Amino acid sequence: QVQLVESGGGLVQPGESLRLSCTVSGRTANRFGMGWFRQAPGKEREFVAAIHYTGSGTAYSDSVKGRFTISKDNGKKTGYLQMNGLKLEDTAVYYCAIGSPILSNMRTSAAYNYWGQGTQVTVSS
Repeated sequence: QVQLVESGGGLVQPGESLRLSCTVSGRTANRFGMGWFRQAPGKEREFVAAIHYTGSGTAYSDSVKGRFTISKDNGKKTGYLQMNGLKLEDTAVYYCAIGSPILSNMRTSAAYNYWGQGTQVTVSS
């Protein structure tokens, strides 16, 4: 059974930073592609960032490009989302997911097989 556990969410002020972690356990390969998605109240879940299983390709939504950085440590089976310059509109529940998406569909939630339960990020002044 594969489990993903996110951590690192919290309440911050605009302009501050957070680093989300997603730790994978269970029977899964050490190398996996990871995506981060978020869902704000009353809105659809949306893509945030993804990293290819090789680690050589990344993708970001336009709204976070230049502020967020995705990375992963295959040995620790953990992925990270470094979020800098947080804005009010970044408030959402953030979900990590793993799978083996190819570069062309890393932004698509259907490309991922396993999902975490989410961690709340609230940006408020």
